[in-house]
Amino acid sequence: METILNFLSNISWWLWIIIVLVLIAIRDIFIQRKHTISHNFPIVGHLRYMLEKIGPELRQYLVANNREELPFNRIERSWVYASSKHVNNYEGFGTDRDIYANQHIFVNNAMMPFKIDSDHPNSKDQSFLPCAKVIGTYHKRKKPFRPASVINISAMSFGSLSAKAVESLNKGVKIADAYHNTGEGGLSPYHRHGGDVIFQVGTAYFGVRDKDGHFSMDKLVTLTQENPFIRAIEIKLSQGAKPGKGGVLPAAKITKEIAEIRNVEIGKDVISPPGHTAFSNVKEMVDLIEDIAEKTGLPVGIKAAIGKLDQWEELADLMHKTGKGPDFITVDGGEGGTGAAPPSFADHVSLPWVYGFSDLYKVFQKYDLTEHLVFIASGRLGFPAKAAMAFAMGADSINVAREAMMSIGCIQAQRCHTNRCPSGVATQSKWLQNGIDPTLKSERLAQYFRTFKKEFIEITHAAGYEHPCQFKMSDIEINVDDHNISKTLNRTYMYHKTKVAFSGMQDLKDCVYLGGSYNNN
Repeated sequence: METILNFLSNISWWLWIIIVLVLIAIRDIFIQRKHTISHNFPIVGHLRYMLEKIGPELRQYLVANNREELPFNRIERSWVYASSKHVNNYEGFGTDRDIYANQHIFVNNAMMPFKIDSDHPNSKDQSFLPCAKVIGTYHKRKKPFRPASVINISAMSFGSLSAKAVESLNKGVKIADAYHNTGEGGLSPYHRHGGDVIFQVGTAYFGVRDKDGHFSMDKLVTLTQENPFIRAIEIKLSQGAKPGKGGVLPAAKITKEIAEIRNVEIGKDVISPPGHTAFSNVKEMVDLIEDIAEKTGLPVGIKAAIGKLDQWEELADLMHKTGKGPDFITVDGGEGGTGAAPPSFADHVSLPWVYGFSDLYKVFQKYDLTEHLVFIASGRLGFPAKAAMAFAMGADSINVAREAMMSIGCIQAQRCHTNRCPSGVATQSKWLQNGIDPTLKSERLAQYFRTFKKEFIEITHAAGYEHPCQFKMSDIEINVDDHNISKTLNRTYMYHKTKVAFSGMQDLKDCVYLGGSYNNN
């Protein structure tokens, strides 16, 4: 034995390297049969798989230009990062965007911008920008709610996101006077840091399900009574990443805590069913909405990605005839999605936001319902110019998901579905989460929201208006090919937005239903 150890100790380091490479080559040629490349090209073939693993990073930092990447290019990411850190987010020497490209947005500015006086709410708070509509007043809900911010956190579950990420987002919306949608994963301890919350009821009814996995009204009522910061209920019909398919939480992300909150098993993928068991048609859905609203006192809305319109027509007709139905509709674009989804769904199922929203809005406008509904837009709209387009089309507020994730450190590594998110945002790894400081990251989320609202207000004033709800479709132009055939939104999508009742920013500030910290009643 001593002779063998002496022999091994006398082998030089470079010879050890050769021995290891020879062993790898033997393994590649004679033992493994799974990978053709490494079998046919032993040792060297492994470089291909190594480069493939770091391909997104190579493209992001070395190959792609500033405007090239999807879903968010480097300029967009840099704007969110700079805005969240309250550093210079300007660009010099003019735009490097191809302003003649298809779908480029132009905001038509007024000859003279809207002027605010010294007593105006925006003179005192440059980021004060609440929703112009109150959710729940038309249906006379017991607890109406006016969101104190037009930009809010979209539905992202604890489980899909890490505990520290959810905590950062909730603390951030409290600072920014926004709201936080729980996503379908239930109300976790990390949603309880003072921010307004919209509780989402998904098809698996996590957090409000009975022992058989069915919806429990008693649990929902108890939940809302014990947590008065829940300001509204959202029933998720579908989501942009995978409409018609239930949510997916990979087994690798399921911790004991998540399993207890959701009442699921550890070690198994959690796949929500594609449809609800609490209702099976439009009428039953409306009945459930009214039942939830009556028993909780809260406004109730629905969230969906848009495709076929026949059932939406049925819903609008029923609402018109009965005066019953959802208080708000969240329209998710097919380009959305923060979690795991099959490419066939993410790439092809449901319409992009602009197409889906314009189709849906016209349905409800035909039945004279647009004044009574609050429309929430979701789908890569967390930038002031895109938000201006959304408001001109009829949106009343926007939800952001990935933009919010970037403000707290997401680097668009696109590892959300693997539990190996390097920034700690979309993973349950305790080690990776340690890089997130909720105190710091919540301030960055809040600062991104402040910067967004400030610039959105400035764009609104440049167009001659006081509040974005006043945007008309003719105020926005969008490239169809070149400027000779570019069209205003109303000509592109063939409708005019219904005018939103608005009497001044001060009235919004004085509203007894205003959320956030503006009203302590």
